[in-house]
Amino acid sequence: MRYLSLLGLQLRKSVTLAMQYRWDFMVSGALALLWTVTGLVPFHVAFHDRPPVGGWTYESALVVVGFFTLLRGVLDGAVNPSLLSVVQQIREGTLDFVLLKPADAQFLVSTTKFEVFRMFDALAGLSLVTFAFVRLGRAPTAGGVFTALAMLAAATVVLYSIWILVIAAAFWVVRVDNLAYLFDSLFDFARWPVSVFKGVWKFVFTFVIPLGVMTTYPAEALLGALATQTAVASICGATLLAVVARIVWIRAIGHYTSASS
Repeated sequence: MRYLSLLGLQLRKSVTLAMQYRWDFMVSGALALLWTVTGLVPFHVAFHDRPPVGGWTYESALVVVGFFTLLRGVLDGAVNPSLLSVVQQIREGTLDFVLLKPADAQFLVSTTKFEVFRMFDALAGLSLVTFAFVRLGRAPTAGGVFTALAMLAAATVVLYSIWILVIAAAFWVVRVDNLAYLFDSLFDFARWPVSVFKGVWKFVFTFVIPLGVMTTYPAEALLGALATQTAVASICGATLLAVVARIVWIRAIGHYTSASS
């Protein structure tokens, strides 16, 4: 309950800061929606009025794009703003101010800042999923919705854990900016269903950088096409990755040299 209270406090702080500059909030939200629409152009060209690509029709693949847009909002709205600032704190040796506080350091650095306008991405993602099912002429089943929510939670855990591993690397190599930008660029491939990729790229985007877990599997769950064993394996894999990220973070903290040392 204490950490939920702290999370609520950080959210209220971010909302207050966003509301102080309302026009900036609205313009940033409009730009986020513009980028979402722009990102639909290559998808529309690849799937519209064409035979299924990798077993995906235009409507079913649009569900994947919806989950991608939703997770992009999570990444840019909740993960990036807080964790990218940690790299600067490590570099300057000012992480002391976080470590000295009477709360878990990983929780604090993960909830420092939220970009509230990124909620427009989440709304756009939900709208795309809704539009896709309208085009399909059916609604998802209750079981599909439940499984999709579970897979979305697993996807969020995977996304967050990968970023914790990237940020933890800064304790050893100091500059991880290029690595962060690389992952951010690779994440754009998550807008495509993982079965579209063949050979080594399908292996990489399924097991090495699990983009399939992030967007394709939640979409398949909502469409009622995800195998139970795949869902269970994905949830177990996300849990294992979270544990590994936590262990690496704790070891990384041990290598931190403060500005006062």
